[in-house]
Amino acid sequence: MNNDIKQKNIKLLRTLLLVAVAMFGFGFALVPLYDVLCEITGLNGKVEGSAVKEVVYTVDKDREITVEFMTSLNESAPMVFRSEMKKIKVHPGEYYTVNFYAENLTDKIMVAQAIPSISPGLAAEYFKKTECFCFTEQTFKPREGRTMPVRFVVNPDLPKQYKTITLAYTFFDNTKTQ
Repeated sequence: MNNDIKQKNIKLLRTLLLVAVAMFGFGFALVPLYDVLCEITGLNGKVEGSAVKEVVYTVDKDREITVEFMTSLNESAPMVFRSEMKKIKVHPGEYYTVNFYAENLTDKIMVAQAIPSISPGLAAEYFKKTECFCFTEQTFKPREGRTMPVRFVVNPDLPKQYKTITLAYTFFDNTKTQ
């Protein structure tokens, strides 16, 4: 009977080790699986990380798209951050500039980075930025505030079902990582 319990314990141990290895493998595979899921569904619209050259598009004056601007701060970013307008109506193919304002609320030099995202995610490939403060880290002197422009165009090839695009930025304080 003692031998029978020992065999059951060994079998249980093997099963638990197999489950632990499977859980580790699943956790390791989540990032690539998430990227594939986002690409297929268009979730989490990733925006290009660098400026694109201005290209001349045929402006579609018969179509208007609402571009909304959202701003947020990472919980550890002691800043003021806002867009000068909440939304704008644009014609695909026409270039627009929208200003954002950020201010360092501390008495120390601060380095911050804005991370953009676009919703719906499938619209990200049609939203082109030629200038953006999000392309590089921003260094703010103590109590310094500044206006930062974003110049963009919506490619006229954007499918007709898209009437609203939301451009969201989150500012992160990177000072500690310097």
